[in-house]
Amino acid sequence: MMLLDGKLIAQEIKTEIANEVRKLLAKTGKTPHLAAVLVGEDPASQTYVASKEKACKEAGFISSVYKYHANITEKELLDVVNFLNNDDEIDGFIVQLPLPKHINQHKVIESIDPRKDVDGFHPVNIGRMLLGLPCFLPATPFGIVKLLERYKIETEGKSCVILGRSNIVGSPLSVLLSRNANPGNCTVTLCHSKTVNLKKICQHADILVAAIGKCEMVTADMVKEGAVVIDVGIHRVADETKKSGFRLKGDVKFDEVAKKCSYITPVPGGVGPMTITGLLMNTLLANKNELYH
Repeated sequence: MMLLDGKLIAQEIKTEIANEVRKLLAKTGKTPHLAAVLVGEDPASQTYVASKEKACKEAGFISSVYKYHANITEKELLDVVNFLNNDDEIDGFIVQLPLPKHINQHKVIESIDPRKDVDGFHPVNIGRMLLGLPCFLPATPFGIVKLLERYKIETEGKSCVILGRSNIVGSPLSVLLSRNANPGNCTVTLCHSKTVNLKKICQHADILVAAIGKCEMVTADMVKEGAVVIDVGIHRVADETKKSGFRLKGDVKFDEVAKKCSYITPVPGGVGPMTITGLLMNTLLANKNELYH
């Protein structure tokens, strides 16, 4: 078993991006600028945005965070999005999800200029991805594909099972891994809460992606010997032995599944750092203005 070390690969890519940023700055005088809009006090969202700020600094980006109370109105938030759409100093921005229940998430996402949608969630970017046109890819699937690429994981002709059909991970990843590219050319099965014979389907997977949001749901008896396992899940589990009072676990029961794998991502340090790297890669593309003319 070999770990797919997302933290290591993310650092390599950030170093490459930082080198490119220095060249761009010398040539154009402009530094990539990534902004984030954070609504409310969700701890996971705060942690993610803080990690994004740190990654921006390492990559040589400018980072801005716009923080608002959870009681911000939908109109006020849409006004913020409109302001960022029209700010020429900002190359790309994200609106951190989830949003408070009184705000229509889809309405907010659709109000983002696709040319600045570095999360890759806007219908225009999703549509262009489906058609194989240049676009901003959703950050987590983008990061996963890069991780497979860097470790030279063979995907062509392989059976890939993805657990979870979210618009953020499962559905777009199924598109990326089935397209005629490298990585890609998998035969993909996208599973969800209504899938019948889930264990049997998983047992035939050469590549198994767990993005279903249930702590340690994937057990050793669901995994084929020698499979590649990608764990997208992240869950806080109480642990009094830890200073923080909790430990992080994924959707995969790591200790028992790892014994059967050829490759597996750890939690933490696997997919998480690659998601932020996907965001940086998209922002660099936005700065270079190569996707939309």
